[in-house]
Amino acid sequence: MIEQIPSRLGFAAIDGAIRGALDRVLAGERLGREDGYRLIQARATEIPALLLAASSVRDRGKGQVVSYSRKVFIPLTNLCRDKCGYCTFARAPNDPLAHTMTPEEVLAVARAGQARGCKEALFSLGEKPEELHLRAREDLRRLGYRTTISYLAAMADLVFRETGLLPHANCGVLTRDELLELREMNASMGLMLENVSERLLERGQAHYGCPGKRPALRLETIATAGELGIAFTTGLLIGIGETPEERVDSLLAIRDLHERAGNVQEVIIQNFRVKPDIRMRHWAEPSTLDMLRTIAVARLILGPEYNLQAPPNLAPDTYQMYLFAGINDWGGISPVTRDHINPERAWPALRELAETTASAGFILRERLCLYPEYVKRPEFVRDRLRARIFALVDGQGFVRQEEGQW
Repeated sequence: MIEQIPSRLGFAAIDGAIRGALDRVLAGERLGREDGYRLIQARATEIPALLLAASSVRDRGKGQVVSYSRKVFIPLTNLCRDKCGYCTFARAPNDPLAHTMTPEEVLAVARAGQARGCKEALFSLGEKPEELHLRAREDLRRLGYRTTISYLAAMADLVFRETGLLPHANCGVLTRDELLELREMNASMGLMLENVSERLLERGQAHYGCPGKRPALRLETIATAGELGIAFTTGLLIGIGETPEERVDSLLAIRDLHERAGNVQEVIIQNFRVKPDIRMRHWAEPSTLDMLRTIAVARLILGPEYNLQAPPNLAPDTYQMYLFAGINDWGGISPVTRDHINPERAWPALRELAETTASAGFILRERLCLYPEYVKRPEFVRDRLRARIFALVDGQGFVRQEEGQW
C-alpha cells in the first residue's frame, strides 16, 4: 500500500484523504466521486504517488503490453454543422480547402495504407453537414447520396471490399437507425464525449454553436451502440475550459455508461493543442503535469480492465511519461497519412514508438481497431468482417507478429 512507499522520496507528506483513496483503489475498491475530486486536485508533490498507484492498477489488468493500431486516416468531409472553438479540421463551405472526398480519392488513400501494412481505415468527418450547409447537400447529391451517413456507410463498404482494411467510423452523434446503417460495415466506431459539462455550450465557451456536442446526445449514442453490439471508443478532451471536477464527472459518466452497456473498448485522454486558425488560439494548453495527473486519475477511477490511451503525437517530447501514468495503448498510428485533426503534429515513426515503449520496460503489440478482448466476444464481431478479423489476429486477439515489423 501507499504506506510502504519510502518516505525519503517525499511521499510521506501525501494528504490523508488522497492516501486513503489510493489505499482503497490498490485494495481493489471502486472509487467514488469525492475520491476523484480529491485526486484530480493532487499537488505536484503528490503526483508521483498517483502515478505509482495508477501504474500498479494498469499492471494488474494489462501487464506490460502496450498496443497500437496501424491505420490510414480518411477525412471523408471537412464540412460540419458544429463550430467548436478548438477545431482546425472543419471548414466553411466557401473555404477553398472545404472538400468532400470522392470514392476514387477514398480508395486511393486506403490502397496506400494497404501497401504499408495498415489494418484500420479511420473515417473521420464533420458531423451531419447537410443539416446546415447547401454545399454539403450539393456534394452528396452529386455523389448520389441523401445523407453523409449513407455515403459513409457506402465508402466503408467499398474500402473493406477492395482493400480488406477494417473501417472505424468517427462521425458524431447518431440515431439508432444511423447506427444500424453503419454497424455491419464497421469493426468498431468512436465518439469522444469530451466533457459532460453543459456549461461548455454557453457563449464564449468551446462548444458554443455546436448542437452535436450536447453531452446527453453523445452519451445516448454510445449507450445505443452498446445495445446494438458496437464496440466504441470515447474519451476526454482536456484544456477546453472544463474544471478538474468536470473531468472527474466525465470519467464517472463513461464508467457508468460502460457498466450498463459494456461497449466502451477504449478511453482516450487527449490534450488540447493551440493552433493559429482556431477561435481558442489564445488559450493555454494543458501542461505535461496536468496530463499525467488526469491520465492517472482516469486509470484509478476506471480500474484495471479498461483500455486507456493518450495520443503520442500531441506530446512528442514527453509521451513516454504517459506509460508511467497508467495508459496501455497509443491509439491509431499511421505510416501513410497525417493526423487531420492535428495536422501540425506528425505521428511518431513505428520504430521510434517501439523503442520508446521498450525502453520504459513495456512490449509494443499491434492490435486491430477492435480491441483483443472484443475480438473474443462474438456479439461485437460483425459477420461480414469475421473471416478477415480472425485471419489477422493470434490467439490473444493481437495482430499476428511479423518478422522485422518495425
